[in-house]
Amino acid sequence: MPGYPSSLTKLVILLGEPLGHSLSPAIHNAMFAHLGLDYLYLPVEVAREDLAVVFNGLRRMNVAGCNVTIPHKVAILELLDELHPQAAALGAVNTIRFADGRAIGYNTDGEGFLRSLAEGGIASVAGQEILLLGAGGAVRAIAMSLAFAGAAAIHICNRSGDKAERLAAEINAKIRPCAATVAAEGGALRQVVARCQLLVNGTSVGMHPHGQALPIAAEFLAPHLTVADIVYNPHTTRLLAAAMERGCRVVHGLGMLLHQGALGFALWTGIEPPLAPMRAAAEEALAAREGRG
Repeated sequence: MPGYPSSLTKLVILLGEPLGHSLSPAIHNAMFAHLGLDYLYLPVEVAREDLAVVFNGLRRMNVAGCNVTIPHKVAILELLDELHPQAAALGAVNTIRFADGRAIGYNTDGEGFLRSLAEGGIASVAGQEILLLGAGGAVRAIAMSLAFAGAAAIHICNRSGDKAERLAAEINAKIRPCAATVAAEGGALRQVVARCQLLVNGTSVGMHPHGQALPIAAEFLAPHLTVADIVYNPHTTRLLAAAMERGCRVVHGLGMLLHQGALGFALWTGIEPPLAPMRAAAEEALAAREGRG
């Protein structure tokens, strides 16, 4: 590829607000360069009220596709021509491919999370009880994917009980009856943790610059648990550090970011990217932000 963009350069756009925390531009642009592809990944912050205007403008540009992040993963649905069946079931989109004048929506979050679990030694969640902290867009995709993958029970704990109830009801109606809510206060949460094999933090609690926060009391953690965090900055969150101190297996959030990104990369380019250089680019970008680069 040339050392600078040209009229032939294919663009991939990240849509969201805010975007300053995202590692995706560093990861994807490093991979385009590594593979010699004439692509450029650009973050575009866009407010909800401007999403339709911006997106319809992208249709008329040399855009191969998009990533979609907070807060647009649901709002973007009404602007698409087609949904992949999994995205339709999840009710949210994080990846878009433009093909033959059509915008096709996908969701790679759930599959990316399952692949990160496999990379961390959890080959299957079939028959497991799982606690999910949070009920936002990422948790929605993770929860649905865990239900599809055969989880025996999915317990959802969220500050807004109504949001957790709606998500649990949707899982039970769309997939199978395996989801329930659990209150964050009182003894019920401790009892659920004691029964679960996997705990997933799907909230932003513990994300830089508020890295000292914990989404659940450290004393609830025990060696029988695998603890996964979708937060990837810092790489080892306080939750994961506390889990390791208590003998738990841990799965870092960077794995989900990389695996869902690799799935999107393949949709835009037709090429399955090697994960090692993606990981190196992400770690380099994280180190630079932390002042270690």
